[in-house]
Amino acid sequence: MNQLGVITRQFSCSSAVQSAIKNVTVIGGGLMGSGIAQVAAQAGQNVTLVDVNGDILAKAQKSIGNNLGRVAKKMYKDNPQEAEKFVSESMGRIKTATDPVSGSQTADLVVEAIVENIDIKHQLFQKLDQAAPDHTIFASNTSSLSVNEIGAVVKRKDKFGGLHFFNPVPVMRLLEVVRGAETSETTYRSMMDWGKALGKTCITCKDTPGFVVNRLLVPYIAEAIRLFERGDASAKDIDIAMKLGAGYPMGPLELADYVGLDTNKFILDGWHKKYPDQQLFKPIPLLNKLVSEGKLGVKTGEGFYKYEKK
Repeated sequence: MNQLGVITRQFSCSSAVQSAIKNVTVIGGGLMGSGIAQVAAQAGQNVTLVDVNGDILAKAQKSIGNNLGRVAKKMYKDNPQEAEKFVSESMGRIKTATDPVSGSQTADLVVEAIVENIDIKHQLFQKLDQAAPDHTIFASNTSSLSVNEIGAVVKRKDKFGGLHFFNPVPVMRLLEVVRGAETSETTYRSMMDWGKALGKTCITCKDTPGFVVNRLLVPYIAEAIRLFERGDASAKDIDIAMKLGAGYPMGPLELADYVGLDTNKFILDGWHKKYPDQQLFKPIPLLNKLVSEGKLGVKTGEGFYKYEKK
């Protein structure tokens, strides 16, 4: 099934699960935030997409509209009027705001998808804790930071958890629902039901480094880099080995380039700082060298491989 087919399938099954969450505020208008806003809106929920940068919001709205158009064309290929209605109604459920406080005052759920900086996240949630309704659930889309540490600054710790989506959000079917130390059963169930209402397959994880996917994936990529750094095999042979020997769709060094070598370094550095005795999290000289040279992978045209810039 191609990516568009997956999106269509997700939308068609989202109506099978009901969620008590109807008004969602997404903070952060980048790829992740706009993707979360899209899937919530096409599942019938009212969405407020917040970003302090109005240009980013305009770009996000355009991207969402284009994505919905492709979904509608697939879903209603023989009925252009229904396709147009689907796009119009979905876009009509999304409004934008540049102030997180005002944008969260009617929210049942706030999903934070901003920069991976604990201090900035703390500043945001402290403001939201005072402004959002008492029943509002807070969730972070963090992929590498501790949910407990992010939520330490709010009073409603029982209503705080993690909702880790994967990029691109409309395509990737998995949602990691992360239970913090004080996340209540009611909050956990609400987050699970909401994820299912969006058509996602939800799994549960405690607040551990990287949750499930990244806790396995980042050390795997790191070990592949160390293997290459030692000269045990070429980058190409390492990737071929894992694709043909383990059935992976992409080799670890290809994946590192796709994700961004700076992102891999950022995650490893954070984990190493917190868990200095964990060998799997040790810094990798080759990775640090490539990042310092600006060779970050696909987005810069060179990492472990060279790419044609578009």
